[in-house]
Amino acid sequence: MSANDQQSSQRPSLYDKHPGYDVHFEACRKRLRVMFNDEVVADSVQAQYLCESSHIPVYYFPLSDVRQDLLIPTDNSTHCPFKGDAAYWTVKVGDREAENAVWTYPTPYPETAELKDYVAFYWDRMDHWFEEDEEVFVHARDPRVRLDILDSSRPVRIMVAGQAVAESTRARMLFETGLPTRYYLPREDVRTDLLQPSDRHSACPYKGTADYWHLNLDNEAYGDLVWSYPDPVAEASRIKDYLCFFDERVEAVFVDGMEMPRPVTKWSTK
Repeated sequence: MSANDQQSSQRPSLYDKHPGYDVHFEACRKRLRVMFNDEVVADSVQAQYLCESSHIPVYYFPLSDVRQDLLIPTDNSTHCPFKGDAAYWTVKVGDREAENAVWTYPTPYPETAELKDYVAFYWDRMDHWFEEDEEVFVHARDPRVRLDILDSSRPVRIMVAGQAVAESTRARMLFETGLPTRYYLPREDVRTDLLQPSDRHSACPYKGTADYWHLNLDNEAYGDLVWSYPDPVAEASRIKDYLCFFDERVEAVFVDGMEMPRPVTKWSTK
């Protein structure tokens, strides 16, 4: 079957019903490496960001920059109405396998023809990812996301159940593209006597791995209300060991005497 025949055998795309939907490549200027079972399975300075409406960018590698001797074709297939039918490989290195961890679009739709001969990996099925010589975590870092951490002497007060649980004129305000302003406060300016360590941890590709605390006040527990980055990535080093509250779930946040609007995010309810 020719490529054109394969193309025509796919279900029609949905671009006509969603004319504003966008899928395109943007060049990634960094050297990217992917490791599995102590082997480098992809190493490229020609990778691309796949930017797609309502999705986090995904790294795509030229197939020529992937260790094809470590790939085993499978019968798995999935369909995307904006990219086409995907084919899969399992990665096998030594005695370990990552099943259906790599995919490609052999005959993408004309709107996404640039995808041909590029492959992508499921992030969490690989062991390590590197941009240049620095490991990155969770997912590809979006080149459009900017992180600014600024010292501020404006008074910040956090209220829970009618009580001030934190007050500071030494906040470090973190401005991150697409997210609410976060107020990171020195521990000395937080009622740490009200905090109980949580078992929860979360990872962020732009900041690192966060630890959490419950806040216990007047016999009521506010679960996982506070977090901190004990060992942040270099770009976020200035918030190391500072404490931050979910503005979405406290009673109120005052900055310079003014109550801040309550943000609505996926963290608004626990």
